[in-house]
Amino acid sequence: MIDVQRLRILREVALHGSFSGAAAALLLTPSAISQQVATLERALGAAVVHRSTRGVVLTEPGRLLVEAAETISAELRHTQERIDRLTSGRTTLTVATFTSGGRYLLPAALARFAAGHPDVELTVLEREPEDSLPMVREGRADLALAYHFDEPLPIRPGDRSRLVWTPLMDDPMSVVMPAGHEFAGRASVDLAEVAADRWVMGCLKTGAFLHRYATLAGFELRVAASTTDYFFAQVLVAAGVGIALIPHVALQPSAELAVVPIRPPRPARYVGVAVTPRRLAEPHVAGLADALRLAVPGAPAARP
Repeated sequence: MIDVQRLRILREVALHGSFSGAAAALLLTPSAISQQVATLERALGAAVVHRSTRGVVLTEPGRLLVEAAETISAELRHTQERIDRLTSGRTTLTVATFTSGGRYLLPAALARFAAGHPDVELTVLEREPEDSLPMVREGRADLALAYHFDEPLPIRPGDRSRLVWTPLMDDPMSVVMPAGHEFAGRASVDLAEVAADRWVMGCLKTGAFLHRYATLAGFELRVAASTTDYFFAQVLVAAGVGIALIPHVALQPSAELAVVPIRPPRPARYVGVAVTPRRLAEPHVAGLADALRLAVPGAPAARP
């Protein structure tokens, strides 16, 4: 019989990539963690991790066990919520969202949702997709408003059957520059044309994209500032610090700034909703997902 507590420990080891990281998270010693994992391996008759001086990596049996641990955790959370509803009469809903998308879509969506579901207690958490999608999978959030660039969603192969991704909108990127920039009046610009400019990074993922593009185009990216906030980045651009690559939903209209689209193929973020099939079957979760769809400018009317 597989011990559920040891599954929890293995899950933390996988999350932190080491026994010491898992020990710190669980308030145990690394030797205690190692002993519990070894006991689990003896019970299974199979190794669950590869050990090395650089940390630990899950084996295939270990990966299967961690997936089972996450499923068990999500089921227990779901059951606890159902019991809470029975005892308190309250229905709760937790949304995890990235900042700019939440600012752009959530106000209208939540207002629509609250009008139709006044008894639902809402909680909103600010999280990037690499955090929000695991939260949905593990039952710590009911729904995630998330995005990805051209690369696939940050979802492990085994999770694709456990998460439903509904696309909402494309979020094209533009170059934001001071109003006095030589290209400020252009209808579009190629990134290679601004290779000599200094850049303000408004997001780690945008920075990674720009660095990849600069490498392919054969120039060195000159970084003037690094932030994790598109709105702060635009303040720095207005101050003359540099130029920035900003998604549509995060644009801040200003007389001090010029927004110039990038020539095709234009980079974009792809925004959508992630939810588990079980949660999507619940009326209040489906209702919020539909409210988010309707909050997108130009979205078709609600389905009958």
